[in-house]
Amino acid sequence: MARALYIHWPFCLAKCPYCDFNSHVRESVDAGLWERALLADMRREAELAGGEALTTVFFGGGTPSLMPPALVARLLAEAERLWAFAPGIEITLEANPSSVEAANFAALANAGINRVSLGLQALDDETLRFLGRLHDAAEGLAALDVAQRHFARVSFDLIYARPGQSAAQWQAELTRALGFGTGHLSLYQLTIEPGTRFATMVRSGALAPLDDDAAADLFALTRDLTEAAGLPAYEISNHARPDEESRHNLAYWRYQDYCGIGPGAHGRRGGTATVRHRKPENWLDAVAASGQGIAEQRSLGMREQAAEAMLMGLRLREGVDLAALADRFGLGASELCDPAKLDLYARQGLVRRSGDRIVVTDAGMPLLDALLGELVPAALLAA
Repeated sequence: MARALYIHWPFCLAKCPYCDFNSHVRESVDAGLWERALLADMRREAELAGGEALTTVFFGGGTPSLMPPALVARLLAEAERLWAFAPGIEITLEANPSSVEAANFAALANAGINRVSLGLQALDDETLRFLGRLHDAAEGLAALDVAQRHFARVSFDLIYARPGQSAAQWQAELTRALGFGTGHLSLYQLTIEPGTRFATMVRSGALAPLDDDAAADLFALTRDLTEAAGLPAYEISNHARPDEESRHNLAYWRYQDYCGIGPGAHGRRGGTATVRHRKPENWLDAVAASGQGIAEQRSLGMREQAAEAMLMGLRLREGVDLAALADRFGLGASELCDPAKLDLYARQGLVRRSGDRIVVTDAGMPLLDALLGELVPAALLAA
């Protein structure tokens, strides 16, 4: 059933002011306790979602590069025992580019990690301080060099559309980033998420986000530069050489089944949505009491699954195949996508239809959230 496994490590050395992920700062972490709990959560999930070899494993966070390499190796060995690994499995770990963590890259590669995603976020010290990062630019680039020596596939993240950022500044930074030769880049516009320190600063007037028109210009510039460099966008914020796309994230966006273990992890298996306890201590208590960290699991109706598949699939450059989704969920194509709205936005150049396939164009991608609300019928979204 499950072909993808997500393992969440919730701990960070500091909370970044833009971050709304499930990350927590603790003075100490008992690695032995966490190993036992993660293994128990994994075993329980495999009982419910086993039977098919894994094609991807993804360690996310938090900061998984803070995990002891021996713990990573133990978790991978157990995952392989429980599910088996498909040939050529992709095993990704998110990493902070500090010198301390980079020193573990060789051991992590020996543990089985074959793809790493580095949170560089910016290439200059002033911006890194603004973003609350603990590394400086030189340390980050040194970690990138180490990563490229130890892992077959390397990606890194950058955040753009920052307050006051000009097109010339972003063009110079992105051009430099493309020159490092990685096969994948995740390029995110700075978003002010509720509950973050940046959101508080915006409310108080201490921070003024870049305006929408300027951000849209930077988005278009990003697409042009990455396309010219041979790393076209395959998702709204992700760019890769052919065959170097993140297979794990493609499993999400193509609405395939995946298991999620660890605090706050989400999963989809056989039409059931799972959510683990978010707070690390609550998750540990749940695992100790019942052998699993699930806070909620519920069956999803076909219409709700179809809505999720549409919302995820239209993020992709490949778009969605309406006929295939209609067949999968037992619905009519017009129930998945409003035909009148589709024609309207196709005439405006924001959407393209080729046979049964619906694709949001480059012009439409900056308006994706609004387009999704228009194209996917309200009755489906309310399912």
